[in-house]
Amino acid sequence: MKPIFRRWFQKGKARIDRRLDQTRDPLSPEPVLKARNIHYEVSDKAQAIHCGGIGLIHALGQRFGLAKTIDQKLHLLKFHVPYHESDHVLTLAYNPLCGGTCLQDLELLRNDETFLNALDARRIPDPTTAGDFCRRFLASDVEALIDAINEVRRRVWAEQPESFFDCATIDMDGTLVGTTGPCKDGMDIAYDGTWGYHPLVVSLAETGEVLSIVNRPGNRPSHEGAAREVNRSLVLCLEAGFRTVLLRGDTDFSQTQYLDGWNAIHKTRFLFGYDAVPTLVRKAEELPDHAWRRLTRPARYHVNTQPRRTPENVKARIVTQREYETLRLDSEDIAEFEYRPTACRQKYRMVVIRKNITRAKGEAALFDEVRYFFYITNERQWSADQSYALIDLG
Repeated sequence: MKPIFRRWFQKGKARIDRRLDQTRDPLSPEPVLKARNIHYEVSDKAQAIHCGGIGLIHALGQRFGLAKTIDQKLHLLKFHVPYHESDHVLTLAYNPLCGGTCLQDLELLRNDETFLNALDARRIPDPTTAGDFCRRFLASDVEALIDAINEVRRRVWAEQPESFFDCATIDMDGTLVGTTGPCKDGMDIAYDGTWGYHPLVVSLAETGEVLSIVNRPGNRPSHEGAAREVNRSLVLCLEAGFRTVLLRGDTDFSQTQYLDGWNAIHKTRFLFGYDAVPTLVRKAEELPDHAWRRLTRPARYHVNTQPRRTPENVKARIVTQREYETLRLDSEDIAEFEYRPTACRQKYRMVVIRKNITRAKGEAALFDEVRYFFYITNERQWSADQSYALIDLG
């Protein structure tokens, strides 16, 4: 950044700090929000843009060869008159970054002169052309696009500090995306009655970036196709130079037929939630008392000043007055034992959380109950608390 720009920003920040300084507040006989004789001027040389960062984002993509890589790997158009594959892909990506919510919003951007100037583009695809481009995609084309993005991703990672490569945490999850259109190809009804899709998302927890995504009908299970996409992301991270890779997911993704294969890969760890099947519950109940220890959750944040007074819990008061049936968590205990899933050839570490719960109605306690939560991992160095903390952070 040029020194003159830095001085501008520092002066602007100083002015804001002075305006927000409460020690400078005098007694005011008038409201703070006052009327002002404001004037608007239109200049032929100076133009305003509502998405000022788009030029920087585009310049970053150009620096790492994003457009060139997309054109090399994705081939959907026979003729480029005038748009290339990268023009379509980048336009679709920039649309939500500039506040767009649908393809029709591209019409606003293509009529925005300052936006076109920021991209040094004569024009961008209209909504109809962009929709036609999207309909050309097959599953293999989506994979080609993901490969192109991952190739550029490795170039970006290569410029990160050495500490960035300590560990790559690969999260996997499914999410329901509803749709109101009755003619959407591939949609289906989900378990909660939502019509739409159930895409699988594989992401890097440290940065939040999506490594792979697969669209599926709404009625498909969360783990369907996850192993294949996880393997793709695992190879990406290992080839990029990460020293350790941690695979993480909830109970739907503890696919035991793949655990031995992931465990055999050097520098690869996994930590998955596991269904509380009767066999595991019985093993947990048979553990001796000395195997359990109290689980203490760390504070979510540190109070640097004086803690505030806790306000009245209005919701809890109403629940008690109306004698609704509620569950109250009294305490949590943690333990671990060795367990070999049916589809595995070797044993893994099973961490179990025992939640001691009181079922109450109003102010009266009805009875106590115990619930177990299980997590399977091949990591032997972490303590049980560390293992649970890692899955809890996800």
